[in-house]
Amino acid sequence: MLLKANGGRRKTIERSGVLAETYPSVFVVELDQDENAFERVSYSYADILTQTVQLTFDEDQNGSLALGQQ
Repeated sequence: MLLKANGGRRKTIERSGVLAETYPSVFVVELDQDENAFERVSYSYADILTQTVQLTFDEDQNGSLALGQQ
């Protein structure tokens, strides 16, 4: 999935990763190691509602969503 986050001061951060865990008020994304300094980031669902964070899910060749393994 592709994650776009507002970094403040007109700065937008784009990262790719896998949705790893979900909790009642936050979700955790494991980032691709080659591109990012951090291994994991977490955001609240309020960040999505306020458009501070935007998520774009990739589809695999079968047309289904590619989510992290449990």
